[in-house]
Amino acid sequence: MWHNLLGALADQRIDRSYAASCYQSPMADASNQPPGEPSTVATVAPQGGDRPRVHPLVGLFAAYSWRILVISAVLVGFFWVLRELWVIVLALVIAVYIARALDAPTRWLRSRGLPPAAAALVSLFTFLGALALTGWLIIPTVADEFGALGPTITEATDDVERWLIEDSPFDLTQRDVDDLREKATDAVSNSFSSSSGGLVSGLVAAVEGLTGILLALVTTFFILKDGARFQGWLLGKAPEHRRPMTRRLGARAWSTLGGYLRGVAILGTLEGAILGITVALVGGDLAWPVAIITLLGAFVPIVGAIVSGVIAVLVALATAGTGPAVIVAIVALVVQQVDNELLAPVIYGRQLQLHPLTILFAVVAGGALFGLGGTILAVPLTAVAVNVYAESRKSDDPDGPDDEVAPGGSSAPDGGVPAVET
Repeated sequence: MWHNLLGALADQRIDRSYAASCYQSPMADASNQPPGEPSTVATVAPQGGDRPRVHPLVGLFAAYSWRILVISAVLVGFFWVLRELWVIVLALVIAVYIARALDAPTRWLRSRGLPPAAAALVSLFTFLGALALTGWLIIPTVADEFGALGPTITEATDDVERWLIEDSPFDLTQRDVDDLREKATDAVSNSFSSSSGGLVSGLVAAVEGLTGILLALVTTFFILKDGARFQGWLLGKAPEHRRPMTRRLGARAWSTLGGYLRGVAILGTLEGAILGITVALVGGDLAWPVAIITLLGAFVPIVGAIVSGVIAVLVALATAGTGPAVIVAIVALVVQQVDNELLAPVIYGRQLQLHPLTILFAVVAGGALFGLGGTILAVPLTAVAVNVYAESRKSDDPDGPDDEVAPGGSSAPDGGVPAVET
C-alpha cells in the first residue's frame, strides 16, 4: 500500500516537472544558447486534457469588465440611497448655500465681539426677516397677477396651437398637437416628484417641504456657529502630508460656491428687470411675475433661461399681441447672448466658466436622477467639483497662506480649511 502511494506521488512530481519544462520561458532558454547561433527554443503545446491558455487581450478585458461592473453597482446603490434620502440631502445642500451667503456678515459680527452662537442667530434671523419683508411688500402686489398668469399662458398656448394647425407650414393635426401637449405636461409633472419617486401629492409636498425647511435652517445655524470646528475636524482626518492640499481644496470649493451664487443672483436680477420692463413697455401685463420667474430661472442654467423666455413671450402674445411678443422674444435672445458672452466672464470670473455642453449634461443628469431639485443643484455642484479637481492637479504648496478666515468663524483653528473671498 505504502509502496503504491509513494509511486503515485513520484509520478505526479515527474508530470509537474515535465509540464514546467514544456512551458519554460523562451527568453530563459534563449539565454543558454551560444552567442551567434540561432535560437532553437521551441514551445510545446499543451497535450491531453489541459485547457488552452486565454488570450492576454481577453484576460485584460475580463479584468477591467468585472471591475467596471463592481464600480457601476456601487454607483447605482449610492444614487439609490441619495434618492431615498433626497429630503435630507437637499436640506443639507441648501443649508450650505445659505451659510455661504451669510458667511461674511457672520464673520463681521464675530469680529465685533459677538459670541459664535449669537452671531449665527443674528445673521440667520436677519436673513429670514429680509425674506419675510420682501414677501410682505411684493406678494400682495403680484398675487393677483400670478393668479392670472396660468390662464394667460393657457390662452397664449391655445393661440399657438391654432396657428400650428391652421396657418403654419407644418403638416400637423389636432391629434398631433394634443399628443405633444400631453407629453409636455407629463414631463413637467415628472419633474415634481417626491424622494421616493412618486408624484408629489399635497400632503407629501407639505411634509417634505416643512421637514426640509426646518432641517436646512437648523443645519445652517450650526454651520455658521461651528463651521471652523467642522473644518478642523475634517482636516484632522487627512494624512499630515496631505493637509496643505486638503486646505487648498476646501478653500477652492468654498470660493467657487460663493462666486457662483453671487454671479447667479446678479445676472438673474439683471435679466429679470430687463424682461419685466420690456413686457411693460410693449403694453403687456404681468410684468412682475415675468421678472420674478426670470430671476428664479437663472438658478437653472440653460433650461431656466429658455422657460422664462418662453413665458415672457407667451404673456406678451396673450396680453399685447403678436408684434409685442416678437419684440420680447428678440430682447430675450439679445439679453441671453450679452449675459453669456460679455457679463458672465466678468461676474463669475474665468475659474467658474464651464463649457455649455458640460452645463447641459449636468442639468439633464441632475433632472433625470433627482427631479427639479437635481436640476437646480447640478451646475453649482459640477462647478465645485471641476474647480476642486483643477486645484488638486496643481503642485502641493505646504508654505501656502494659512491665515485665511474659516466660514462662520475667526481664523481656522489647527489649520482649518480657510474660506477665500472672491
